[in-house]
Amino acid sequence: MATQSNPTYWRRLALDHQGLGSSKAFGHGLEGTLRAIEHLGYVQIDTLSVVERAHHHILWSRVPGYSLDYLNQLTCAGRVFEYWFHAAAYLPIQDYRFALPRMLSFRRGESPYFRNVDAKLMTEILDRVRGEGMLRTRDLRECGKGKGSWWDHGPGRRALDKLFMQGDLMIRERRGMEKLYVLPEQLLPDGLDLREPSAGEMAAYLLDNTVRAHGVVTWKQLMHLRTGQPLRNAMRELLQTRVETGEWARVNDPAMPDAYVIAQEGAGCDAKASAEVHLLSPFDNAVIHRERLAQLFGFGYRLESYVPAAKRVYGYFCLPVLWQGDFVGRVDCKADRAANRFEVISLHLESRAMHAARLPALLNDALNKLASFCGCAYVPRDLLDEGL
Repeated sequence: MATQSNPTYWRRLALDHQGLGSSKAFGHGLEGTLRAIEHLGYVQIDTLSVVERAHHHILWSRVPGYSLDYLNQLTCAGRVFEYWFHAAAYLPIQDYRFALPRMLSFRRGESPYFRNVDAKLMTEILDRVRGEGMLRTRDLRECGKGKGSWWDHGPGRRALDKLFMQGDLMIRERRGMEKLYVLPEQLLPDGLDLREPSAGEMAAYLLDNTVRAHGVVTWKQLMHLRTGQPLRNAMRELLQTRVETGEWARVNDPAMPDAYVIAQEGAGCDAKASAEVHLLSPFDNAVIHRERLAQLFGFGYRLESYVPAAKRVYGYFCLPVLWQGDFVGRVDCKADRAANRFEVISLHLESRAMHAARLPALLNDALNKLASFCGCAYVPRDLLDEGL
């Protein structure tokens, strides 16, 4: 079964599933934050704070009244946990078993990472956590050398990272970007399913999570940074079965090859575009799959923070600008907290948005709200008249 091509509808459906449509899908405050993480499946963690760190920015974009301390509250309560999705992320605690294959891969020595780690040092770290109940990264000191902490590199940091990646330690909370580690039994709730999933179960988890969060999914998106032929085979078999039974449909659009949607949603829904401007994190779930973003929205986006200055096209930390169901530009921003100033360095609009009379006022309003979230002041500007 294939659905008819309707790019505007697919875009609105995708944004509605992301909680970026016209309604506030997840509610407010702490519970809204939890519902957002459970629905999205993960929220990426990133250390860059040019504007605000990605995990906070992503949730603030969707949850009215979001507060920076909510993630610590949820991890301490054992309702979400930190681990690796395609990158470091916060995940719903009920999905913990689907992190087990990666954890066990590290424990069995199958991963190419952390192979030359001091086993004795790992034992010493675990013993310390058992004895003291918690360990901060700064608490580690390089044994016998007296050269300060192991915060950045060295045997201690590698041992700690491996213990985390193989599931022997969990992160209870962050103070800034410093992590506080505890034993899993201190955080995992009673009755949690701890069976390692089969390839078929993992495929179903990835497929169901992705379509719930995105509405329209592509093969490359489903398998992003996932390895192993058994998983690929299981995913292809699952997709074929769901299409053959009529539960799913292929998207009939040359711009989106190998894309799928739940059949009943392919028949149409009342998803509406948001009238407000959203300034999204470069790591936002809605834009992180760059190829899908270009296919679905015709929006080519690249974070240029790691590009040499002379080769940047748009700016160091450009935020995608979302308005009326479309990505209409990029704005390069910086939160200068020391000076209490939110800077707009440059604005680049797509041609389809250049003459939108309402956009400058809405964009200034969005910038003012983001500046306030970052603890800075923003002075509204004549963005278009200044040629930004």
